[in-house]
Amino acid sequence: MGSAISDYYKNGRAAHLRVLSSMFEEDEMPIAHLFRSEQEMPQLEKRALTLVRGRVLDVGAGAGCHAIALQENGFEVKAIDISPLSCDVMKARGIEDVECVNLFDTQLQSKFDTILLLMNGTGIAGKLSRLPLLLNRLKELMAEGAQILIDSSDLKYIYENEDGSMDIDLGGNYYGEVDYQMVYKNVKGDSFDWLYVDPTLLTASCEQCGLKCEIIEKGEHYDYLAQITVTK
Repeated sequence: MGSAISDYYKNGRAAHLRVLSSMFEEDEMPIAHLFRSEQEMPQLEKRALTLVRGRVLDVGAGAGCHAIALQENGFEVKAIDISPLSCDVMKARGIEDVECVNLFDTQLQSKFDTILLLMNGTGIAGKLSRLPLLLNRLKELMAEGAQILIDSSDLKYIYENEDGSMDIDLGGNYYGEVDYQMVYKNVKGDSFDWLYVDPTLLTASCEQCGLKCEIIEKGEHYDYLAQITVTK
């Protein structure tokens, strides 16, 4: 994805970024969407930005659209991403604090008042079994009174029949566990796991980690925005 972001930034256009999955038909990600302005953002993202306070960590910042919007509104923002090319683009776009680092890297030790994970922030966990690991890592980075703003989607609609019944294998993996592979200019990236979590399960996982989860707003496509705080 970093190559596509870099091409779009330099040339104003990019080749098609193909998205492969064993669960879905092949799709394409419009790179221009990663450069959207605050006005062009979906409602849940706009709502998330209105809730931001204090020093912000933007996780998986991509092309930096959220970090730029917040920085323009006067917030101190640190944007992190694992793609060096994405980080180079964010720096070129004027984001003042950019670091190419994995969220789980121990060199990332600062504390933040708001941790932002948008565009299905739960995806970083990869598997349901790793969700507590993600939540506990985020908890380590929270300053006193801090919040996590994270979005996800409930994929149950994919398995829902017209009569309301569900075609879900209860003995199989959690239905929100997905695998993806990006293809850009015929170069295939490594396959990776991505996690979509229903709000009930996210709330329960937070409770197990000493966190409180509040569903702030639900979208029209089974998506939702959650605010997570440390249990008092």
